[in-house]
Amino acid sequence: MNSIKAEKLDIAYDDTLIVKSLNMGIPKGKITSIIGANGCGKSTILKAIGRILKPKSGLVYLSGEDISKLSTKDIAKKMAILPQTPTAPNGLTVGELVAYGRFPHQRGFGNLTPEDKKIISWALSVTKLTEFENREVDTLSGGQRQRVWIAMALAQQTDLILLDEPTTYLDLAHQLEVLKLLFDLNRNQGCTIVMVLHDLNLASRFSDYMIAIHKGTIIEHGSPQKVMTREVLKKTFHIDAEIVNEPKSGRPVCLTYDILKTVPIIPNSEMRAFAL
Repeated sequence: MNSIKAEKLDIAYDDTLIVKSLNMGIPKGKITSIIGANGCGKSTILKAIGRILKPKSGLVYLSGEDISKLSTKDIAKKMAILPQTPTAPNGLTVGELVAYGRFPHQRGFGNLTPEDKKIISWALSVTKLTEFENREVDTLSGGQRQRVWIAMALAQQTDLILLDEPTTYLDLAHQLEVLKLLFDLNRNQGCTIVMVLHDLNLASRFSDYMIAIHKGTIIEHGSPQKVMTREVLKKTFHIDAEIVNEPKSGRPVCLTYDILKTVPIIPNSEMRAFAL
């Protein structure tokens, strides 16, 4: 079953077509990572399925409904979106930022109800931020700030969270901290997670499903074992990679790689269009 489905999606910036005739499905209740080289269209696709960017043509369905016909408030009740390196206003506390997640559910003057406060408290607890509730967001570390944004998304009470490069600018420990949090949210809360990630090994480790993109087109999709192969990475990144199974998890990882001397030619028949 799909959480999101895109059909014949054309996405452009001004007159430059970035993505052409994309068919894509995001499995419900799973962690999906979108991978690809810089400028290949990963973030563009995420923005389109999150209705941040209007496609030139084609349709996006959210839980079976045409997303273009939904109100912004209705979408915010179904889907939370975290862009790259989000910033909070100066002086805003952790609790205040997380409370913004209740906005789609509020009426009238937007005063927090006892139910709102209960959900905010839960979101802070799940993300291990309760002790920081009264701290200003800009005094926290990068990993802590990322957890605050995830807590805000949780306070929206959506079944779907889209994240664009959630580990950008984080050190190794904080990258793991954020991804383990998202993994726990998926496994324990049932959230569908869709991420754009640069780090192939982290994508393989934490994803149930991966989508490899090259120049706005799907090269391969499926389990990490299906996507993290030498041939797929050649077509996606123009690298010659050595793939091994990591002994602890059994997941495929890229041990080392070299740049290909010649760019592989990808026949149109190998470009993937799919609907789950």
